[in-house]
Amino acid sequence: MGTESTRGSLVIIGGAEDKEGDCLVLREFVRAAGGVNAKIAVMTAATGYPVEVGETYINVFERLGAESVEAVHTGHRDDSEKESSIRIVQEATGIFFTGGDQSRIVEFIQGTTLDKVIHQRHEQGAVIGGTSAGAAMMPDQMIVGGASVSNPSVDSVSMGPGMGFLPGIVIDQHFAQRGRLGRLLAALVLQPAVLGLGIDEDTGIIVNGDEFQVVGQGAITVVDETSTTHNNLEGLLKDEPIALCGVKLHILPHGYRFNLKTHLPLL
Repeated sequence: MGTESTRGSLVIIGGAEDKEGDCLVLREFVRAAGGVNAKIAVMTAATGYPVEVGETYINVFERLGAESVEAVHTGHRDDSEKESSIRIVQEATGIFFTGGDQSRIVEFIQGTTLDKVIHQRHEQGAVIGGTSAGAAMMPDQMIVGGASVSNPSVDSVSMGPGMGFLPGIVIDQHFAQRGRLGRLLAALVLQPAVLGLGIDEDTGIIVNGDEFQVVGQGAITVVDETSTTHNNLEGLLKDEPIALCGVKLHILPHGYRFNLKTHLPLL
């Protein structure tokens, strides 16, 4: 069994990350996965264009110096039982989930042999990364969809099972760019999670143990509802506005850290 000291990092990216210039966020994923010794598996389950998207990330990771990069295409659930896919993941030091539709990741991978091996590799030290849909799927309960640029209401967000790499937290991506504060707040009220992380585009967090560090051009919005004094969820109809009082908000740009256990930013 893995322990917190051997479990690999999580690199969670808000989408639209730089793939052509300095590649600051993707560079940190490669570094965490072993640098020039990194062996990376690119998981394309989320996208409807697996070959094209897989090739894009193969090119980026190879250009950044990874030792080897292979794509794992799982367009059907049966693909997650293939020996070739399982072998790539078993040998990987970094496992990267692309963007697309996070529901496809759960549909095609969760509960399969491939899912088991991915979690085993994470416990053994492999880094798990993901962008956009690959970020949304990180918690045990994920945001499946919902309205952007709206006040929080019961019907402004839909939730579903995630992949469970970062339990007890809700993640939303493309955050500032798509005005998703309302649906993140709604998700927090509807789920038992007490922390919400809104991750901007070309921005990520690197999670090690109980802490994460921000990297990239945007910011992380941390919503902490542990000090909440009131909400009106009881008896609320699905299209009626949610009231939420006493929520804490932190905005953390590049270089800032945050403790997920104490809920305190580290300056």
